[in-house]
Amino acid sequence: MSMIRLLLAEDQSMVREALAALLGLEPDIEVVAQVARGDEVLAAAREHRVEVALLDIEMPGMTGIEAAAELHRELPGVKVVVVTTFGRPGYLRRAMESGADAFLVKDAPASQLAAAVRKVLGGERVIDPTLAAAALADGASPLTDREREVLRAAADGSTNAEIAAGLYLSQGTVRNYLSTAIQKLAARNRAEAVRMAREKGWL
Repeated sequence: MSMIRLLLAEDQSMVREALAALLGLEPDIEVVAQVARGDEVLAAAREHRVEVALLDIEMPGMTGIEAAAELHRELPGVKVVVVTTFGRPGYLRRAMESGADAFLVKDAPASQLAAAVRKVLGGERVIDPTLAAAALADGASPLTDREREVLRAAADGSTNAEIAAGLYLSQGTVRNYLSTAIQKLAARNRAEAVRMAREKGWL
């Protein structure tokens, strides 16, 4: 039996080790690499010649969605399974747009995770059915990439001047993007817009 070479990317060491132990019990899956940061995924995938990458979304350095896009671009043969604690429809949509082959929530049983790994290698897509229904009901994000970027930069309370400096934009442009994003989300202010977009998984 040929072993499936798997990379595990998860920033919480206890969760990562538990996932590695559970998947290691499968007769045809071998966890050949583990990383705690999103920006370490590509190098580890290359070095260990992995076939499947299991990515968490919330990681330092780079999100799992960004890492999925990088893998899809640089190593298109590697299948990507995104697992997350946050079952947000917007995350599902963005993960699929970035080239992920499967999207599951972490409370799924280990057998379901192992089955998803085998299915994506066989060319199938695997999506948590509850999330898929919610994503369809929720619709796509109304925010453009730039609006999302500016909102994300505003999330820590940065001023327009600080956001402008960080993103190499003028303060007027930042103000316009924020104003449009607030209008689109029908929010009262930027803080509410950030909260609403986060809850939908759009940031």
